[in-house]
Amino acid sequence: MIVLFLLLCITDGVVSQIRYSVPEEAGHGTFVGNIAEDLGLDMTKIASRRFQVVPSSRTPYLEVNMENGILFINEKIDREQICKQSASCLLHLEVFLENPLELFRVEIEVVDINDNPPSFPETDITVEISESAVPGTRFPLESAFDPDVGSNALRTYDITTNNYFYLDVQTQTDGNKFAELVLEKSLDREQQASHRYVLTAVDGGQPPRTGTALLVVKVLDSNDNVPVFDQPVYSVSLQENTPAGTLVIQLNATDLDEGQNGEIVYSFSNHISSRVKDLFAIDARTGRIEVRSEVDFEESSLYQIFVQAKDLGPNAVAAHCKVLVKIMDVNDNAPDITFSTVTESVSERAAPGTVIALLSVTDKDAEENGKIHVEILGDVPFKLKPSFRNYFTIVTDGPLNRENADSYSVTVVARDTGTPSLATSKSIKVQVSDENDNAPTFTQPIYDVYVTENNVPGAYIHAVTALDPDVGQNALISYSIMECDIQGMSVKTYVSINEETGYLYALRSFDYEQLKDFTFMVQAKDAGSPELLSNATVKVIIVDQNDNPPSVIAPLGKNGTARQPLPRSAEPGYLVTRIIAMDADDGENARLSYSIQRGNENGMFRMDWRTGELRTARRVSTKRDPNQMYDLLIEVRDHGQPPLSSTASVFVVLVDSVVEDHRERGTAKSKETSLDLTLILIIALGSVSFIFLLAMIVLAVRCQKDKKLNFYTCLTSDCCLGCATCCSRHARARKKKLSKSDIMLVQSANVTGAGTAQVPVEESGSFGSHHQNQNYCYQVCLTPESAKTDLMFLKPCSPSRSTDTEHNPCGAIVTGYTDQQPDIISNGSILSSETKHQRAELSYLVDRPRRVNSSAFQEADLVSSKDSGHGDSEQGDSDHDATNRGHSTGKLSVLVLGWLRALRMLSAPVAAACL
Repeated sequence: MIVLFLLLCITDGVVSQIRYSVPEEAGHGTFVGNIAEDLGLDMTKIASRRFQVVPSSRTPYLEVNMENGILFINEKIDREQICKQSASCLLHLEVFLENPLELFRVEIEVVDINDNPPSFPETDITVEISESAVPGTRFPLESAFDPDVGSNALRTYDITTNNYFYLDVQTQTDGNKFAELVLEKSLDREQQASHRYVLTAVDGGQPPRTGTALLVVKVLDSNDNVPVFDQPVYSVSLQENTPAGTLVIQLNATDLDEGQNGEIVYSFSNHISSRVKDLFAIDARTGRIEVRSEVDFEESSLYQIFVQAKDLGPNAVAAHCKVLVKIMDVNDNAPDITFSTVTESVSERAAPGTVIALLSVTDKDAEENGKIHVEILGDVPFKLKPSFRNYFTIVTDGPLNRENADSYSVTVVARDTGTPSLATSKSIKVQVSDENDNAPTFTQPIYDVYVTENNVPGAYIHAVTALDPDVGQNALISYSIMECDIQGMSVKTYVSINEETGYLYALRSFDYEQLKDFTFMVQAKDAGSPELLSNATVKVIIVDQNDNPPSVIAPLGKNGTARQPLPRSAEPGYLVTRIIAMDADDGENARLSYSIQRGNENGMFRMDWRTGELRTARRVSTKRDPNQMYDLLIEVRDHGQPPLSSTASVFVVLVDSVVEDHRERGTAKSKETSLDLTLILIIALGSVSFIFLLAMIVLAVRCQKDKKLNFYTCLTSDCCLGCATCCSRHARARKKKLSKSDIMLVQSANVTGAGTAQVPVEESGSFGSHHQNQNYCYQVCLTPESAKTDLMFLKPCSPSRSTDTEHNPCGAIVTGYTDQQPDIISNGSILSSETKHQRAELSYLVDRPRRVNSSAFQEADLVSSKDSGHGDSEQGDSDHDATNRGHSTGKLSVLVLGWLRALRMLSAPVAAACL
């Protein structure tokens, strides 16, 4: 019962075709075939490869078991209902498998069975024949209709055996058969007015089935001329969709009779189909055939119209002709696009060629009107790939990036080649799923974070932000601090970070004096798979606050009170002492101002607010100043906000001679002063950074090595009139006490930022009986920063110690050692031998660069005598010094500025090493 044959057509290795046949009227569950088995598919992989039927090809009559591939009847098939009179009745199914994609076309032919007998439109058929009809005259009969096709269709007609008529069975061009009643013997109405026969229609089935009708032949009186058509067959062409009323053909038949016997009436023959009668109409009087309703090429391309012409005379005999109407196709059907399967989303990492959708395109029109061109509109990363016949797949055509486009609207346009061309478009939405292909990116590579010292621990200080263009877990960022050490401790003891927000918090209170800045790395990591990360640098800069008051380091005295002698013979502007203070803060917070708060009610003293120099404002007068001492309270104030201050007590005692006062205090105070000054210097050195301490140690080592060389040479011929002359008088210099005004410094021609210079000291009789001028040659070691310090160590040059200069490093101002301690000039006075043990502590000023409160000319003023302000040049006055120095004053200022800069960068260990 089942005829099975397999036609396998392979296109690119992914498509094939199989065909089955099944008889109509088969019941539900009737086995048709095993698709999977017939195609040789692996039954174990059908489920994993998603064996399925293309939705657009489904039919209610057939069903496929997706588990085993068996095709069976789901609903009884009536071939005549679904295929009408078509010679071939085919049902189509498209099935496919994925991974890889394989498409199979299944054709099921519905085989006709002889389940319908032929039938006549009427059970009684009446034919009127004039008695004058001659033998051989033909009379078309009503055709029987058999819905079966092929061998089961109508095969022939039979009529009851008689002597007057026989049947001539004709076959039309479309294969249909009809019968004509042929007159075999002339009729005689007078003998027999009517004849009754049984007309039988027989089909070709096995066994054959029949249908019958009663044929009644009425014999009419004679009308001996019949109408005649111009030609038996007419052929016309008609475009589809022609509007109603359009002329198809104008028929013309003639009759030689006159009157009513010659008046012709046109009509359709009885055996034409009802569909032809619905589509066309004929005018009975004119023979004009017109379109009655819209004809469709897709329904039928050819129609046969049978027309008869009969006169109005008695016993009229009809004439017949055939009109063949060929329908010409018009491009009236746009292509149809059907998506069979669509992928909802595709990964942005999908390789080119990944299948997104499967679609089919059809057009009901024919020839050029049915040829289709398919394309994808727009600039999208997809393309069409032909699959099988009218099937196409949409595949990726290049890399996808969700960050640029998270979805695409793919529009497919199908356009035929007709005139005018018709097009159809359909769109699908394709989502691009995210992959973790973007690492978090910080908004800036380096963050500068300013934090004021003494901050509250746990306070928020800044926020770092990283961005990730991915979505979902791939864009979920967590922050962390990368491990590193700051001053020997983990960075995580200094700062912390909120993993979710990137907020930074200080875990401790910062001290600018201990830590000025530190740097660490922050890492941002997403939660994708695999994890992606990036780093940024955070530099925390500690901002100074005014949290340290000034500290007075000189002069120091017992119980916080410094005792300073004042000669009764001191002139106005005499330098009593200099207040030296330091401040651990920086910038404006460390810029200091000095003032007298108490004890100067009579205006005896004046204080330089910038340098801290305490000088006499006038001469000492016994009448005006009966007191032998002055108790001064000096205030040192910084410029911070708010300002901080500290005080120092200076006890100024009137003495007859500064030298005598020094001798009186002598050895008793030297140890105490040295001890106190050393303690202060140790505290000051504690604030110096570790790197700077190493530099000082290197300088100290170099100074120690240079001193061993004990080499001396004069830098210029102008130093002291020759080294031999200079150094021959050094013995007398040991017995000579020098005042500040006795010193004259002359810059050598080759003095640089770092080098040595010889300083001649001109002797004057300010404090002794020796008034003749004697030149002393001193060696000075300078550094590039020598202009920033007030430190001086002076020593007469000795020929026996001339090689010591080779061990002197550039970076300290020192002299070579002799057998006798050198005299040190400080504050305009000569230190006696009793105070020589204190020279290292009292001969330099500790002053950081940030504590410089005055310009270079103020610092230069420290190593030269100050003008009394009177305008007269007196002994011990700066005016007197100027006359002794002459034009070398300008060079001296440059040299002293170099000393001040150098000695600010040094500390006690370096100075001691150079000494």
